[in-house]
Amino acid sequence: MESKIHYFYVLLCSDGSYYAGYTNDLQKRLNTHNAGKGAKYTRGRLPVSIIHYEAFQTKQEAMKAEYAFKQLERKKKEEFLMKEVGEANEAAKKL
Repeated sequence: MESKIHYFYVLLCSDGSYYAGYTNDLQKRLNTHNAGKGAKYTRGRLPVSIIHYEAFQTKQEAMKAEYAFKQLERKKKEEFLMKEVGEANEAAKKL
C-alpha cells in the first residue's frame, strides 16, 4: 500500500554537498542511498544523512518543493536550511 504522505528531503553528502529528492518513504530512501543504490550523484559521496524534510499531501506538491530548492544557489540553500532549523528550534522551545 502506498503511503499517503509525500516528502521533499535534503541530504548532506560526505563531501559537504547537498542532494534534494522526493520519496514517500524517508527511511527506505535513506537506506537505498547509503547502500549505493540511490541517485548516481550520491553514490560517490557516501555516507549521506537527511538534514531536512517536508511532508506534503500530494506528490506534485513535494516535487514542486524539490524543484524550487534545486533552483537555489548554494548560499540560498544554506539560508533556507538555517531558517528551517531556527524555526524548528523555536517550536521545540514552546513545547
